[in-house]
Amino acid sequence: MRLLIMNHIENARESLRSNKLRTRLTVLGITLGVACMTTIMAMGFGVSQLIDSQVSRLNGNIIIVRPGSNKSTDYFKQITESQISNAFTASPLTEKDLQAIQKVDGVEKVAPLMSVGGSLKTQHNTISDAPIIATTPELKDISQLEVHEGQFIGSVSGTNTAVVGRQMSIDLFGTDNPIGQTFKIKGVSFAVIGVLKSIHETLTYNDIDFNRSVIINLASGKSFNQGIAQIKQINIQAKKEQDAKQIVQNIRDAISKEHNGEQDFSIFSGNEISQPATKVFASITATTSVVAIVSLIIGGIGIMNIMLVSVAERTREIGIRKAVGASNSHISVQFLIESLAISFMGGVSGLVLGYFAAFIISTMLPFNPGFHWLVPVVSIGIALIVGTVFGLYPAIRAARKNPIEALRQYY
Repeated sequence: MRLLIMNHIENARESLRSNKLRTRLTVLGITLGVACMTTIMAMGFGVSQLIDSQVSRLNGNIIIVRPGSNKSTDYFKQITESQISNAFTASPLTEKDLQAIQKVDGVEKVAPLMSVGGSLKTQHNTISDAPIIATTPELKDISQLEVHEGQFIGSVSGTNTAVVGRQMSIDLFGTDNPIGQTFKIKGVSFAVIGVLKSIHETLTYNDIDFNRSVIINLASGKSFNQGIAQIKQINIQAKKEQDAKQIVQNIRDAISKEHNGEQDFSIFSGNEISQPATKVFASITATTSVVAIVSLIIGGIGIMNIMLVSVAERTREIGIRKAVGASNSHISVQFLIESLAISFMGGVSGLVLGYFAAFIISTMLPFNPGFHWLVPVVSIGIALIVGTVFGLYPAIRAARKNPIEALRQYY
């Protein structure tokens, strides 16, 4: 049996070599579809691995609380509706939730994140839509932010003080040492007391590019919102020796009590923290998968076409094989192996092309493609499935040929 399979593989290779241009064009259809899928999967794993590594560097004891329930079992519904709901609904997280979390056993530090809309204005410069974050001093330790010059915001630093990112300092003041200089947010003056060190990974689990952000006290942020803290995220640092799962459950119980049992929030810990970012790529994947599927179907039709042509051209060969004892299964396996060879070449070339495209795209993004065993398995696996599905009919058609009728055909 093994010798027969090797013979089929050798025949498939000779058949494909005899029609190189036709084979290459057929392989191209599979390559493009697989490349599209590979690129998106690689970028998605890249985001997930980046954020997972950040959480691991923080000793894995970080817990995130965000508004909005994450209990829906309909994954695609989560993807399509999460951004809309966050944009048009007020955050249910309040300062009472902060106080409740601080009382939970095993919680070491808590820092809220409040987003403040507005422009930054100096005497000579204006920056619109700048990321302005209102928070507490604990954020520095929880997110391991380092100060390049000056100091971080604190309880004794005054209300209208701010810490700016390194790039924001250059964009706003033209220097990376603007300590003591002032700027305005919605007409209110703020004095710069610190500049953060540059962060190479601009994509973080906080969804904030700290290099281009401004950080102010929570009290200052509340003053822009009628004294109400519109908290978009709560960062929690748990004690190392405590059970993370139990702390998460205790936090959930504490917030649920403040919300009268309403589960209008989500808690993430460990690898779960990367879920919101990967969902964005999941939505992109869902869209681009349509293109990939269409391309794979076209490639599959190409395989079926070339195999039907091959069956027609080799009718006499089929008759001779049957005459000397080849069974229908032997004939069908022979042509199916040819189909799988085409799809396998398309899968491998698509995998290489997809990762090449992913690396090109990553030069414009703050993260690199991720390497995961699922990427080649899924990419090549789907290519082989396409080769099997679209190569099955020509193989069966070849096997059903009447040997006597086949032998009558001459070229």
